[in-house]
Amino acid sequence: MVLTIVVSAVAWLVFFGSHSPWVAWLGFGLIALGFTVVLAIEFMLLSRLRNEDPSPAPDFAALFRAWRHECVCAVRVFGWRQPFRAQIIEDSHAQHRPSAEAPLRGVVLIHGFLCNRGLWTPWLHALNAEGRPFVALNLMPVFGSIDAYAAQIDEAVTRLQSATGLAPVLVCHSMGGLAARAWLRAYAADARVAHIVTIGTPHHGTWLARHSKARNGRQMRLQSAWLQELAAVESPARRAKFTCWYSNCDNIVFPASTATLPGAENCHLPAAGHMQLAFEPRVMSASLAKIASV
Repeated sequence: MVLTIVVSAVAWLVFFGSHSPWVAWLGFGLIALGFTVVLAIEFMLLSRLRNEDPSPAPDFAALFRAWRHECVCAVRVFGWRQPFRAQIIEDSHAQHRPSAEAPLRGVVLIHGFLCNRGLWTPWLHALNAEGRPFVALNLMPVFGSIDAYAAQIDEAVTRLQSATGLAPVLVCHSMGGLAARAWLRAYAADARVAHIVTIGTPHHGTWLARHSKARNGRQMRLQSAWLQELAAVESPARRAKFTCWYSNCDNIVFPASTATLPGAENCHLPAAGHMQLAFEPRVMSASLAKIASV
């Protein structure tokens, strides 16, 4: 829904811009207004459907602040980075470093539902600045089973481990965290990963997924059979490899505590929307520090 609105607004602006600027901007404004209304409805739902969730309840100021930032962040992601910048930064499998220096641990970046590797553009700039090898995936098929993504993750992990000699860290947004857990289950791969960071991942599902017809969407319904089967095979040692970032203003994954895992390091960042959460300075700096320390 959000992607459709953003693309429609940009297409309207481009199509009419050279013929009738006032029509172009009027149409763009009306479509964009619809986009902000959709996001506002999501924030109202997350506020009303908290039930007895143990996360801190957001007040109106926090919800408004998160909505405002999410409107900007979502346009950047869906209207620019993903359609036009997804391939602007190539994967870096290995860095040429002096032989006296130890190799840097690699990072596999795994996006979420209806996204692509363009989501990670700010992260890729940061990793390049450190000279750190990385692979940013494009999960396919878009609407397939989450289990189908395990082979892609395994191939990326193998490439990075071969290049560096070190087990990589996985950084995952939204559904990407579930894909990482599905990979761990499918390949019994605990020893092949140093740590896993999830950002706004619906570990216990999300209320919004109840309306999804896609296979991976149905798997993300609250306490779905797929999620329960996934959790049943996870040991405390596996869960201890996770850092889970979540927010009480996540407009996609709610109630908020569904983005946490028992036994993991669960980190709450208040007043951040779903896309915004991935780029919050605290999330990025703490995650980059974790990657450097494990």
